[in-house]
Amino acid sequence: MTTLAPARQRTMLNKVPEVTVYFWIIKILCTTVGESFADYVNETLGFGLTNTTVVFSVALVAVLVAQFRLRQYVPAVYWLAVVLISVVGTLLTDNLTDGVGVPLWVSTAVFTVALAAVFAVWYARERTLSIHSIVTTPREAFYWLTVLVTFALGTAAGDWTLELTGWSAGASVLLPLGLIAAVLTAWKLGAGPVLCFWLAYILTRPLGANIGDFLASARDEGGAGLGTLGTSVLFLGTILAVVVYLSVTHKDRTERANLRAEQATPVEDRQV
Repeated sequence: MTTLAPARQRTMLNKVPEVTVYFWIIKILCTTVGESFADYVNETLGFGLTNTTVVFSVALVAVLVAQFRLRQYVPAVYWLAVVLISVVGTLLTDNLTDGVGVPLWVSTAVFTVALAAVFAVWYARERTLSIHSIVTTPREAFYWLTVLVTFALGTAAGDWTLELTGWSAGASVLLPLGLIAAVLTAWKLGAGPVLCFWLAYILTRPLGANIGDFLASARDEGGAGLGTLGTSVLFLGTILAVVVYLSVTHKDRTERANLRAEQATPVEDRQV
């Protein structure tokens, strides 16, 4: 059972969307954008790694300030934050690898330890890691810090895997996809939903990045030949369309899901 915040702290509605198929679709799309758009700005436009990191970090801080000021989940602001945090998380690993020369296995180990530390402190303070209880500012801060670290970890682990295997852009999609299927199977068989959620969340990073690499890579390299700009525009447009749809229909609001669950429960079984 999830431990909820005390009533005196519950000053806002849950700030995170319901985990539906839309959630995972947009998450993977955001991850792909994080890979392709960062490469486009850094390499194609020639901003350079440092300038690209500064620009997107400033933009992320501005959007997170807006996100924290809200009292409930707003799709446009929330998913813009995810897009930007996916770019910044990717750039964190790129700076360590390309800028400082840190081996990918070291980055993977460091971000794994960092993620474990964030989870430990979050749980010690709040007694829950569930995203269905992001109803206080401290929990939201832990949530976004966790998301940032998962993107950096997913980037490092995904790139390290490609470095070890030497797989092509298309074949590289299969490993994270298979691991996500294994996590889904484990959840269906009764594994802890919170653990399964965060494992899948981490794995969608290399999945989305590998999809982006496949679409952006030239055809003679085994890719689709869309380029980083074409891939970024395609996925940003799709994200925008899905976010508009969710903003209109409210299909991913947790309060809507809770209402459906309550209506499905017999009256005599409901708690007063």
